Amino acid sequence: MDKDNLSVVVHSKGDLRLEQRPIPEPGPNDVHMWLNGRIGDFVVKQPMVLGHEASGRVVKVGSAVTHLKEGDRVAVEPGVPREVDEFFKSGHYNLSPSVFFCSSPPDDGTLCRYYKHNANFCYKLPDNLTFEEGALIEPLSVGIHACRRAGVTLGSSVFVCGAGPIGLVSLLAAKAMGASQVIISDLSSDRLAKAKEIGADFLLPVKKEDEPKEMAKKVEGMLGCMPEISIECTGVQSSIQTAIYATRSGGAVVPVGFGADMTTVPLLNAALREVDIRGVFRYRNTWPVAISMLASKKVNIKPLVTHRFPLEQAVQAFEMSRQGLGVKVILKCDKNDQNP
Repeated sequence: MDKDNLSVVVHSKGDLRLEQRPIPEPGPNDVHMWLNGRIGDFVVKQPMVLGHEASGRVVKVGSAVTHLKEGDRVAVEPGVPREVDEFFKSGHYNLSPSVFFCSSPPDDGTLCRYYKHNANFCYKLPDNLTFEEGALIEPLSVGIHACRRAGVTLGSSVFVCGAGPIGLVSLLAAKAMGASQVIISDLSSDRLAKAKEIGADFLLPVKKEDEPKEMAKKVEGMLGCMPEISIECTGVQSSIQTAIYATRSGGAVVPVGFGADMTTVPLLNAALREVDIRGVFRYRNTWPVAISMLASKKVNIKPLVTHRFPLEQAVQAFEMSRQGLGVKVILKCDKNDQNP
């Protein structure tokens, strides 16, 4: 094994550096892998390796690891429970206050040549899936968990607010889980075009000055009914309001996008119509399902990848992402494999 462990380290807001870091040794329950990864946004609090969407090839395993071996290709679930608390025991390990999560302070992330991770949260990739698809299981998991929380099932009508990366994976997950009609909204015509490409049934262009109640009426007009489920992926107050107004009585709204800490919403409208507002936090128990969706070709996530960079060009890649260019930007951490 070489000694090159180039890593993407953020020191403070706007201060992103490429640094060499020690190559970690796996503990008894860890695997050590050569990584591929994707970049995203993060609020900087202290020097830290970025990245939480990754796949890689195992180069070493701990003494207690039996289900993985050197050479295996794996997808990495970034959230690992640290203790067997009430959340872990109830199957809600993502809600544990002490959960380890890649690139969530003080935990380092995955944007480096070599990375060590708990083997129980590394999932072997079938031969027909690429490393890129493996890395994109993380955002797809957000969509799967949102759809599960919303109760998407056969025949569901779904309104997705926002056609950014999370809106698009929510669209993919909803269709794969049986939604018969999905309408998606966005300010960007390019994003809506991408949504159409991957299976949206209806596109709703939005302007910043649009009134939420009027937009809700447009949703109903295009669908021919009020949607049973709305998945809000922008975090924008007016969009959250639209989602609530648009949702059928007795339905559910799932706010996925992060916005302001305090947001004004028509709570009485939701309460009097028994519209449930169901929160989501990351995901849980989604990697096996996501792998099956991708391996069976029920879901094609490849069109979401719009740009690729070698790890050495991480700063340029982050700048492209910051400017909102493209959808998913892949960083190729393996200097000997720059293929998709």
